Amino acid sequence: MSNLSPIAALPGPVAPRPPLTRRAKAAIIVQFLLNENADIPLSSLPDDLQAELTQQLGRMRYVDRETLNTVIEEFSEELSSVGLSFPGDMAGALSALDGKISHRTAARLRKEAGVRQTGDPWERINKLDEERIEQLVLGEATEIAAVMMSKIDTAKAARVLARLPGDRARRISYAISMTAGVSPEAVDRIGLSLAAQLDAEPLKAFEKKPDERVGAILNYAASAKRDEVLEGLEETDREFAEAVRKAIFTFANIPDRLKKADVPKITRDVPADVLTQAIAAAQSEVDLAAAEFLLENMSKRMAGSLREDAAGMSVGAKKGEAAMNQVVSAIRDLVTTGEIDLRDPDDEEE
Repeated sequence: MSNLSPIAALPGPVAPRPPLTRRAKAAIIVQFLLNENADIPLSSLPDDLQAELTQQLGRMRYVDRETLNTVIEEFSEELSSVGLSFPGDMAGALSALDGKISHRTAARLRKEAGVRQTGDPWERINKLDEERIEQLVLGEATEIAAVMMSKIDTAKAARVLARLPGDRARRISYAISMTAGVSPEAVDRIGLSLAAQLDAEPLKAFEKKPDERVGAILNYAASAKRDEVLEGLEETDREFAEAVRKAIFTFANIPDRLKKADVPKITRDVPADVLTQAIAAAQSEVDLAAAEFLLENMSKRMAGSLREDAAGMSVGAKKGEAAMNQVVSAIRDLVTTGEIDLRDPDDEEE
């Protein structure tokens, strides 16, 4: 017979588990959501938090159902008690206010706080115009330029390559063949470095280039004054004058800049009587060519009606020019809204 008393034979108390840390609770919630196939944007967390979370998930093995339910209930209560959340840092605040505050203010605050623009730097670089990308390419080593050309859209890369001096273009093209071993981390560092260069650029008072601004002004000037200004510019700076000519879009430029398939959109937005006046007012060779371009690419029924009405109409110079400007203004509105794109005058239409 055993000498142990009944009380001594009972099992001793189980040692209580240590309380879960907030990191462990966060890992439990994340693992639970992953098991439910929820889409969790963990990549938006700072890198150090992503690393801590991953390490915590690696240390844990399992939790019982009671613990899981307790953590989920606590998490739900915390969520329901939150009335309003804020970004928590300057980068988040600037992202939240993107488009709500002026670009100038956002750039100044970002520079003062040492905060880079969020998002994929390569997406930002890819949105630059070809001239700006060309400047970046020319300012970097051949190997960096090769990575840059590999990351932007193929069609844009081809156009940028065509702008480069032949020898430089050949060296970059060969260097692209050597980029197979470049690590993703290196590509990210290059993108961040290029984005930092963009952030460091001084703010510009005008978004458009000088030739574009002059061209936009001359678009609405009387043809005689426009020709006078262009002649004067050619005497002063022939290269700038040529750039202004390319930026100008008038009624006479329609055949060179407007796509044939977009003509019906113009006839939809411009009243028939205005089109009739513009066609009737066409007297010079270039204006007649523009009028014919419009007529040939609209419906035959409408073209026949406009030809007939314009044939018997007498339009004064001022009224005719106003009608032509109204057609041009409608085209520019469609370009602004993104409904149509103007062709480069040096490119042949497909």
